[in-house]
Amino acid sequence: MSESKLPGKLLSTVVGDLGEKRRWRQYRARAKQLPEPYSTAIEAFQRYLMYGAGGGGGVAMFEDLIDLFEQSAADRAPLREIVGDDPVEFIETFARNYQDESWIKRERERLGNAIAKAAGENVGNEG
Repeated sequence: MSESKLPGKLLSTVVGDLGEKRRWRQYRARAKQLPEPYSTAIEAFQRYLMYGAGGGGGVAMFEDLIDLFEQSAADRAPLREIVGDDPVEFIETFARNYQDESWIKRERERLGNAIAKAAGENVGNEG
């Protein structure tokens, strides 16, 4: 069956969202253009977000991160001026700004509601 004959949802499942893939490739190209030490930092943050924090913010989170690092590189801002003394705190705070739109927030709420209900507590918004 040709790609054009696949139903939309199946195509999205098999091929993925092509727009998101295009944006990801653009992000990666931009990251490779960063000078040191910004390129090393962005790679480390990307790895942490993908493996450690689940990358829950989608491509928009990475695009905003690369915008920050490109501007910082253009301004020649010292790396510690950007990320502070604790890079984990920096990136987790940064990523939290994108969690509202992610599945993990809903799952955390669902878990909290389930435990509250099991404990016999009144749960206002059951998910």
